Amino acid sequence: MGKDNKGRELGKGLYQRKDGRYEARAKINGKNIDIFGRNLRELKKRFEEEKELAANRLEARINRLTLSEWFDEWFENYKVPYVKETSVFPMRSKFYNSFGKRLGDMRLVDITNIDVQNVITQMNKEGKAASTMREALGRMRECMESAKNNRLIPINPCFEINVPWENRQVKRRFLSPEEQNTFLKTVEHNWYKEMFYIMFLTGMRIGEVGGLMWSDIDFDNKCIHINRSLSCQYEYGKKMLRLTEPKTHNSYRKIPFFGEAEEMYLSQQKKVKELKKTLGSRWRGEEGCEDLVFVTTMGSPVLRYHAEKEIKKVVKEINLQESVQAVREQREPVVFEDMYPHAIRHTFCSRCFEADMQPKVVQSIMGHQHYSTTIDIYTHVTDAKFEEEIDKFGLALGGGTTEEAEDMEEGEGAGFGMMM
Repeated sequence: MGKDNKGRELGKGLYQRKDGRYEARAKINGKNIDIFGRNLRELKKRFEEEKELAANRLEARINRLTLSEWFDEWFENYKVPYVKETSVFPMRSKFYNSFGKRLGDMRLVDITNIDVQNVITQMNKEGKAASTMREALGRMRECMESAKNNRLIPINPCFEINVPWENRQVKRRFLSPEEQNTFLKTVEHNWYKEMFYIMFLTGMRIGEVGGLMWSDIDFDNKCIHINRSLSCQYEYGKKMLRLTEPKTHNSYRKIPFFGEAEEMYLSQQKKVKELKKTLGSRWRGEEGCEDLVFVTTMGSPVLRYHAEKEIKKVVKEINLQESVQAVREQREPVVFEDMYPHAIRHTFCSRCFEADMQPKVVQSIMGHQHYSTTIDIYTHVTDAKFEEEIDKFGLALGGGTTEEAEDMEEGEGAGFGMMM
């Protein structure tokens, strides 16, 4: 309780200043009220009016605020300042394509648990991946929890929602040593030869490959430093190219020169220098990307699209050569499975484990944020070795592989199967 200059109680929030004026202070729903006056009765009347106005203003806002309006306000204040620039547009788009599209025009106070569940059910009927539904629900839950904390809604309706689990196992593509050699032989005269070699020798993400600069290559200490990533995405129909921070804090790392790495860097350096001279004014280097190690045949930055397109061409050529050879040898062709840039990263990690490198060291070189990611690949390698050891056992007993043993059980051969 406040008091006047004679020590008499004035009421909550009321005070008398030394100059004789009365002051009324309060905070209503986040709004500060601070008014002065010499007439105590009039000040009290104004004070009550201001408090009522502040309370009604918030109530009116709550009653008309829609989910989309609140999401925009929440996202601008709680997310945009703290996430990577390249994440802003995708995060917004994923909300608007899920909950925003279906509940965006509803008043925030009207959204119930069943409304949220219905959105998930509809997304499931449309065949959306469980991971997509969980990500959308997580963003919605976070947004509504903030609304509750800001006293816009009494409870968060996003809990106790049923989301289907995906039972499928993610199959990673790894190249065997033989497949890797076949791939590299096929790109021998390809413009991107050096780039593919470096990918197999470093395990870099494709964005890190595109963002690698000559200033990152330390020829004295025989290593490279990963300091950035090249990102390209379309925002509202416009192509946006950015050099950004790496994926996580663990992605900042040092990768030593392995194998022919130094030779490939020097070859690439010479190749790019000659290309610049040949193209002259036709060189398409982007502003801020003048120092990139890997570029297209016109000098522009190498994006995921370029790598994926070139890999498909290489795989197609491998399979074409194999089919011709198979006809000559009168046998069925061995199909080289389709692959993608990240498969080369997996393959590098696999080679590290095959060389008996310690998982923690591999995690550091790969820049994995979570140790479990590294161990998943380690498990793949140990499973492959397990199969090899079983094959050796089969050969020792009956002179055939486990596949041949299975054939024998079906009456198609002799050896290990006959001993069972």
